[in-house]
Formats: sequence, structure tokens, C-alpha cells
Amino acid sequence: MKLSKYCSVFIAVTLGLFAWTSRPYAHCEIPCGIYGDQMRIEMLKEHITTIEKSMAMIVQLSAESPVNYNQLVRWINNKDEHADQFQHIVSQYFMTQRIKPADPQDESAYKRSAAQLVCLHQMLVYAMKCKQSTDAGHIQTLRGLVDTFSGLYFTESDKEHLKGHH
Repeated sequence: MKLSKYCSVFIAVTLGLFAWTSRPYAHCEIPCGIYGDQMRIEMLKEHITTIEKSMAMIVQLSAESPVNYNQLVRWINNKDEHADQFQHIVSQYFMTQRIKPADPQDESAYKRSAAQLVCLHQMLVYAMKCKQSTDAGHIQTLRGLVDTFSGLYFTESDKEHLKGHH
């Protein structure tokens, strides 16, 4: 009888752990206070580099004869997936959770918030343009926009703090 009780506890704990660890990426729409803003900026940069590599491979594979359509499709899908992930970070993480509406009466905060939102919107548009083409100019624009946003987002004290992490 005791074995049955321990077995039930074991199963309950195992199922509880399984349910907890199998949750999808969910950071964070509750006010947990744990944010990795700099990490998200680095992730955006990594997605840009991956999109750039994908574009180069698409151009290269398209020029070959015969065209290896299997590899070509894989690189196109890779480019699109990373552009989608880029857009997800911009919209879901920064626009939804991190950029707070500013009081229009606080002119400085309002201008900063508006500039951040405009930059984030431009990032979404250029990520879309990366999906639509292999124009490397979009990559350079996107990199510049990420740098611009980073400058708008992080305060001077944030930037000083982050220097210690590199």
C-alpha cells in the first residue's frame, strides 16, 4: 500500500514537472520584473546576421546550374523564420511589454517614447522587406535601426552598466 502512495506522489510530481517544463516561450506578460533587454538587442543582431547569410546563400544557390531547389527552399525558409523571430521580439517584447505609453504632458518622455515606437515600426517594416527580397541594403538599414533603437532605449546609466558586461 505504501508503494502505491509513493508511486502516486512520484507520478504527480513527474507530471507537474513535465507540465511546467513543456510550456512554450512565455516571457513575459505578467509583471515578473525579469527582463533581458540587452540580450534581446543581441538576439535581434543575431537574427539580422542569419538573414544576411540566408540572403547570400539564396543568391548563390539561385545562380548555380542546375539549381538545387531543396537547399534553396531551406535557405528561403530560414530567412523568413528569422525575420519572423526578429519581428516577434520587436512587437511582442519591446512594443507590447517594454515601451510604456508616456504622458503627453511630459514632453521629453513623450518624444522619447514616440521616437522609440517610430524606430520599432521601421524595424518591423525592414524585417518584412528582408522577407520579400535578397536586397542586402535592407540588412544595413536594419542594423542601423537596431543601433538607433538601442541608443533611444537605454539611458546613459544603462549604457554604463552594460559596458561592465562585455
